[in-house]
Amino acid sequence: MTPTISRAESAGQEETSDPASAESDSSVVSAPTQRVVKVLELLSRHATERLTLARIVREAGISRATAHAVLTQLTADGWTVRDGDGCYGIGLRLLTVARRAEAAFPLRRTAAPVLRALSDQVSAPVFLAERDGANIVVTELVGDPSATWIRPGRRLPLAPPVCREFVAWAPESEQRAWLAGADPTHRERLAHVLTEIRARGYSVERLVDDSTPMLEALAALRDTPITAALRAQLGSVISELITIDYLPGELGPDNAVLTVAAAIRDTTGTVIASVVTCPDSRLTAAQVTALGAATTAAADQITSSTR
Repeated sequence: MTPTISRAESAGQEETSDPASAESDSSVVSAPTQRVVKVLELLSRHATERLTLARIVREAGISRATAHAVLTQLTADGWTVRDGDGCYGIGLRLLTVARRAEAAFPLRRTAAPVLRALSDQVSAPVFLAERDGANIVVTELVGDPSATWIRPGRRLPLAPPVCREFVAWAPESEQRAWLAGADPTHRERLAHVLTEIRARGYSVERLVDDSTPMLEALAALRDTPITAALRAQLGSVISELITIDYLPGELGPDNAVLTVAAAIRDTTGTVIASVVTCPDSRLTAAQVTALGAATTAAADQITSSTR
């Protein structure tokens, strides 16, 4: 599973918004509400820290006066706390609501201990990716991945050539529709890859050597406000930098592996999520196979627990 990396994240920072553009965005129904949400999301991403007002202003993309007003009210209501140095963090009221909300997401509760055990077993970060319509969302994370895009809440489009484990077991009509969105030069290989994923049980994401900086730059452009046609063209160029999975006979003594992902299914057999292991290193063929088996076993365990 390869990311779409934003401009800010490619620089090692959290993604922020331009307050002027946010206020002029016709899709924003309530700008004041959006600012409150931005502050809470920012503090939640740094739950173990206390953030200065200046940092909140910068990373939330709102004015100092707005940030101060929002935080004053949130602190008065117990959603945030303010320490003696004037720094802010999440409050007990937010934690209480979060714990109550967990009951609505049983898959995450079931998956969490399995992800921790898998991470310990393979000595690599692991995350849970759940399907949400036409997107995939990172919902649980264990470990500290080197890739900055891997964080809870990160959304990825369910589009070729990535997220293949979500498509490999889909009805043929859905597979054809997904393949139709791929670069024409990659469709034949992708079709073979989907067959291989069904046979072995997992997908493998790899990148062409030394392509990461260029990939991040192109992905940042694709995330900007551009036309659909230009976005599609950028997607095609990005695809050229990705070597799509490994087919039988392609694994050698030294293989670049970014992630290994295995599907989680519901009672109907539909893929609803995946377990993604993130070695982000070079592995032997035997190591890739062993990592795939461990990841698949974890996904199967979660599948069994949800039935």
